[in-house]
Amino acid sequence: MGSEKQGLIWLSGLLFLNILALSTAEVLYYEFFLQESQFTKLCSTKSILTVNGSFPGPEIRVRRGDTVFVNVHNQGNHAVSLKWEGVKDSIDGSNELIQPGRNFTYEIELEDEIGTLWWHATSAWAAATVHGAFVILPAANEDYPFPAPTSDQTIILGEWFREELTEANQTIAPGSADAYTINGHPGETYGCSNDTTYEMQVDYEGLYLVRVINAIANETMVFGVASHSFTIVGQSGAYSRRSFTNSLTLAPAQVVDVLLCANQNVGHYYITARPSSGAHITNGILRYTTTSSLI
Repeated sequence: MGSEKQGLIWLSGLLFLNILALSTAEVLYYEFFLQESQFTKLCSTKSILTVNGSFPGPEIRVRRGDTVFVNVHNQGNHAVSLKWEGVKDSIDGSNELIQPGRNFTYEIELEDEIGTLWWHATSAWAAATVHGAFVILPAANEDYPFPAPTSDQTIILGEWFREELTEANQTIAPGSADAYTINGHPGETYGCSNDTTYEMQVDYEGLYLVRVINAIANETMVFGVASHSFTIVGQSGAYSRRSFTNSLTLAPAQVVDVLLCANQNVGHYYITARPSSGAHITNGILRYTTTSSLI
């Protein structure tokens, strides 16, 4: 009877938290404009399909239980639809193909999703550049079930192709990428002086919630930060049992939320992302911005 009673108490507590979350839920609106934009990477410039002119696309940031409307205006040359990875309930118009010159509004009703999800175009050729994070914070009256972070940072692992991803090859998935990116930056490993490097700034002894998304279609990615370890606290829109690791291995479309403690000597440390095959290692930099009297 004791275990049954404990189970009832746990369920009652969860129901109470859900009621509190729903009572503070909001309705939020986003405007997405699909458009062709010029980007220069790997020493060459090409046109890619973007949302609001950015690569990766804009981040949606809401709270648990919110309702989100995303009005997508297709100003590109081909029909596109978006997929909302990890959202449990059906989405209005989830199969809607938005023709050029038209718009469509997605309605997304969140329930118990928490942490990090992501969105992307449904076709492989468009998803290479049309994707972004979907961050779900605790409700206004909720706390994290782990130490509160100093701040949070989203990291999207992406890919870059020298070839044009056009209507001619949209029915097949792109082949092997020519480079991998961290938040759109190829880093300094590809031999092009114009390529930029992603940089994450931290304060000494700060605790950071890092949301890592593998947006690469066909590669398992290994992600790490030199001399730093991670505490895994969530995966794909849900909290998880805490575990500890020195690196993350993310399957395609996988999302992992981790805590990173900035407790090393003040300086800068390489962030690395590479496919499990080992080719095309991409780097960023974790840079400490303040000092401590303890050092």
